[in-house]
Amino acid sequence: MKTRLQSLLTLLLSLSLLIPVSGATQDRFDILIRDGRVIDGTGTPWYNADVGIIGDRIVRVGDLSDATANQVINARGLTVSPGFIDPHTHAMRGIFDVPNAESALLQGVTTLTEGNDGSSPYPIDEHYAAIADLGISPNWAVFVGQGTIRQAVIGAEDREASPAEMERMKQMVRDAMEQGAIGISTGLFYVPGSFTSTEEVIELSKVAAEYNGIYISHMREEAAQLIDSVEETIRIGEEAGIPVQMTHHKVIGVENWGAAVESLRLVDEARARGVDVTIDQYPYTASQTGITALIPQWAQEGGRDQMLARINSPETRSTIKNEVVAKILYDRGGGDPKNVFISRNSWAPEMAGKNLADLAMEAGMEPTPENAADVVFDIIRGGGATAVYHAIGPDDVDLIMRHPATAIGSDGPVGIFGEGAPHPRQYGTFARVLGHYVRERGVITLEEAVKKMSSQSARRLNIHDRGLITEGYYADVAVFDAAEIIDRATFEDPHQYAEGMKYVLVNGEVVVEGGAHTGRRPGRILHGPGYTGN
Repeated sequence: MKTRLQSLLTLLLSLSLLIPVSGATQDRFDILIRDGRVIDGTGTPWYNADVGIIGDRIVRVGDLSDATANQVINARGLTVSPGFIDPHTHAMRGIFDVPNAESALLQGVTTLTEGNDGSSPYPIDEHYAAIADLGISPNWAVFVGQGTIRQAVIGAEDREASPAEMERMKQMVRDAMEQGAIGISTGLFYVPGSFTSTEEVIELSKVAAEYNGIYISHMREEAAQLIDSVEETIRIGEEAGIPVQMTHHKVIGVENWGAAVESLRLVDEARARGVDVTIDQYPYTASQTGITALIPQWAQEGGRDQMLARINSPETRSTIKNEVVAKILYDRGGGDPKNVFISRNSWAPEMAGKNLADLAMEAGMEPTPENAADVVFDIIRGGGATAVYHAIGPDDVDLIMRHPATAIGSDGPVGIFGEGAPHPRQYGTFARVLGHYVRERGVITLEEAVKKMSSQSARRLNIHDRGLITEGYYADVAVFDAAEIIDRATFEDPHQYAEGMKYVLVNGEVVVEGGAHTGRRPGRILHGPGYTGN
């Protein structure tokens, strides 16, 4: 009996530690979200409830009709969900200019992850210190980029790492994980990641696995070689013993549309044999990346100067041009130069919003793929640019979204309002899923969508005590009108914030109120599971 009593007292004490004290009792809260339709992030059906918050935690969920609070949010007719977690961003582009991150918060995104596609800040601890000194509205976590590490050790050379170089890269991964990285990312489509063997990736991923990190990958190819790339990604997870996420999964190139059936079959088979492989995606039929995506990787070896030398050389120029034409016809170009739009060009801003066909005609040429290739060369000579590529299969988007292993991620930066003609995903990803794919088309249910945006990514990224509306969890909360929420950003007019998000809380502080940002910056660094600091 004494042992049972002691156990009960220990349990009660441990539960009490989950409830922060801010001079309030459980009958009086700092914030009370009253009478909302709670979608808790588990995927189960919504229910009516009140949510009581003290400090930075959710402390009560249920009937709190007799409770009082310092601030009451009337959520009648609104949906109350966990704040959304974006597993793939490039938010380093914008966060230091716009630390309020309105483009994310006005969609309900409360956590951003940087360091994707193999490119990350390094060292990780210095980066985290800079973010903490800045003060930002969302929470923040980073991956360590394999491409960043390889560039530092080997450069842009197409060769295997020596044993000494391999040990140095492993130590860099080790340091990053101990400094709080949540895992390792690759961009095997991009230089220098494209020069990396599968075996080298496996060895580096084994180090991240020692710290319970994950492996997230922009795979080697997403067009004609998509299936080979999926198989490689699964192999890396299987042999490195690390959870794997196939990031921004899609099918590029009209002739390849429909390949998601096979890629998802491979995922299901791998999961059936115990490989922990998952997916994330953005809900659009266009991608965005540098204009060098149209240049073969071999031509980019050695960096910009050597790439330009090859482009300008009579011996190699025609070979490169043929490959650029093929990419326009059968890959990211979607079969026509008009499908490739310049989204950002720092040295010629007037190009933003124009496609390769437009630019060819401005130069007095017919808008053929061959002439578009010459335009690409001119852009690269001038200093490069970022482009939007309309070439993703819409049926594949639906199929991937319905898969239970798929989460939602934007693959976008923080929006700097009015700058360039960016992909609308940075303003609209999460609202687009809720408005277009859930309400208007019924591709998935509202409960499924919330789960894919919250708890699914929290579990995948080892982010603890976030991603659910449940007692004891951090109060990262989104309150929105499910009948109204929608993305407004388009490819033609991308600088438009999403509508329908009424309130957003980050760590118990109201960051969005009445659909407008409050200016508060309560975001925190979310260190990975290998973190050894204080």
